[in-house]
Amino acid sequence: MMDPERFDEIKNRIIGSERERSGIGTLKEKTVHAVLKDYYALGREMQEISLDGYVADIYTGTEIIEIQTANFNRMRSKLDKFLPKYPVTIVYPIPKIKYLVWMDEETGECSKPRKSTVKGSVYRAFYELYKIKPYLANPNLHLCFPFLELEEYRLLNGWSQDKKRGSCRYDRIPKALLGEMRFDQLKDYTQLIPPYLAEPFTVVEFGKAVKEQKQIAGMVLHILNYLKVIERCENRGRSYTYRIINSDNLL
Repeated sequence: MMDPERFDEIKNRIIGSERERSGIGTLKEKTVHAVLKDYYALGREMQEISLDGYVADIYTGTEIIEIQTANFNRMRSKLDKFLPKYPVTIVYPIPKIKYLVWMDEETGECSKPRKSTVKGSVYRAFYELYKIKPYLANPNLHLCFPFLELEEYRLLNGWSQDKKRGSCRYDRIPKALLGEMRFDQLKDYTQLIPPYLAEPFTVVEFGKAVKEQKQIAGMVLHILNYLKVIERCENRGRSYTYRIINSDNLL
């Protein structure tokens, strides 16, 4: 069950620790990972546990929890080892509300936070899920998407005149836990399809309904079709159409 108050306590403890007193330069792109690891583990003794030649972020004694902020392709070998033996939950944070802070590399001076117009979306996480597509139907694999409000610190080291385009992300500092979406079984994926979207629907219609570009919408439907959560039906002109498979038939 989501616990925003506990999240705030953990966040304040980590951000208010030695790392903050030493300055933002000590954070090194690990703050979101550190906060989430403490939030999803019931105790520090459950963290960084060696299992079958790999180190699990969290091992509860029965379940493995991996905090992954990018590069899902690197998880394949771990999943090959872990999934036959353990339930594995991958936690992937979604920046629902983001404030940008620009850092001068030489002086360390930071700009005031400015709210980004780009809102995070669980649908964009499918770019990463595509990298582990063969594992998604495994009943031992679970997904958790915490929605965060955060500050993103970026270095002014880009190639444009204002040094912002092509810049490097330095760290992300979580401010609040806003919500959570979980996928524990195949039928949970149906929550991605708005109930007001008439079936059958095309990729374009789905994209408009969820306010995502066609490329992202197409990737989501490709994976849902692969998982047999939806199925293709008759063409509409040159476009495939899709409908949800009866959720009673989904595990």
